[in-house]
Amino acid sequence: MSEAPAPDTTPADCTGYFLYHSIGQYPGKAADLAGATAEFAGVWGTCDDAQWGHLLGRRAAFIDRWRTLIGAREGSVTTCENVTAGVYSIMGALPRERLRGRRVLVAGDCFPSLHFLLTGLAPRLGFTLDTVPLRAGADWVEDDDIIAQWGDDVGVALLTWVSSTSSHRSDIARLAAHGREMGSLVGADITQAAGLLPFDVAGTGVDFTVSTSLKWMCGTPGAGIIHVDEALIPQCHPEFRGWFSQDNPFSWDFDAFAFAPDIRRFDNGTPAALAAIASLPAMEWHAAQDHAAMRAHNRRLCARIIEGAEALGHHLVSPRDPDLRGGSVMLRLPDSLPAGEVLGRLRGAGVFADARDNLLRFSPGAVTTDAGVDRLLEALPSA
Repeated sequence: MSEAPAPDTTPADCTGYFLYHSIGQYPGKAADLAGATAEFAGVWGTCDDAQWGHLLGRRAAFIDRWRTLIGAREGSVTTCENVTAGVYSIMGALPRERLRGRRVLVAGDCFPSLHFLLTGLAPRLGFTLDTVPLRAGADWVEDDDIIAQWGDDVGVALLTWVSSTSSHRSDIARLAAHGREMGSLVGADITQAAGLLPFDVAGTGVDFTVSTSLKWMCGTPGAGIIHVDEALIPQCHPEFRGWFSQDNPFSWDFDAFAFAPDIRRFDNGTPAALAAIASLPAMEWHAAQDHAAMRAHNRRLCARIIEGAEALGHHLVSPRDPDLRGGSVMLRLPDSLPAGEVLGRLRGAGVFADARDNLLRFSPGAVTTDAGVDRLLEALPSA
């Protein structure tokens, strides 16, 4: 199996980059991003009529890259600003009988922004938000606990594929199969592992999917995606609608509005496509990589971090078993040790990571090298 990019092709100041759970970098990213935005500026700032064709064509190419990545059919993926906006759009589109008087199920380690959103939507849409708790002393919610709390009164379950606070990976196919038995709709937030681990929307059996183009995809903020299964789309009537929700966006007849037959009904006003255009070079770079080699590189470096951190006595929050883990290793600091001070000392050693409260997060990717892991493990004791 081939290895990650050779050290001599990786900028020296990126070798200690461990932030693939956040933004994500690849060799040449800055130049690619500058080129894409400069091309857009050249087209958008020219006194002709080529602007909309360029913008919508590049947006379509971005969507096609995402469709290929997650195995989605044509007409089932569109853009959104972020995962929160995507879930908002989907929840407001679902048939009311799916929500009113029923439960919406989430895990206690879901992305907090989604929990904030659903808490606010519950009174208006008439559902009860049911959050599956972590077991006492646990670092993630077990799949068995989600299933135990999932009855036939659950209208929608929003599953987290990989947790942002432990990197625990849920078995989405198993959970979705249980959801079908319960008659529930099943959504998946795949943000924390999309682009590193394979995800197939048909193989997992989910009804809808949301993600961002950040993290392992190495794209830009604002380039989120929505996938909705083609069997569910005709049942959806998005509240957030506009001229691009129609089959013909240029229909101006107030009394003739009709939703597009496919995922375009989840579009609304003029598409904010610049983020998708800026992210397209990263998507194209990612498509050209050896994905198995990328995973092997991540797994090898994660194993080194786990072994080294445990030898230093640090508390491991992530699963040791790579089959139960995304692409991150997370360590819990003592409450008495401020994470900001630790990160500052690591930064001084050329190691870039982040924290959630007292939880350190390390995610090695394409530009991270063994030398970067060496610096991390050398700096941890003093940090």
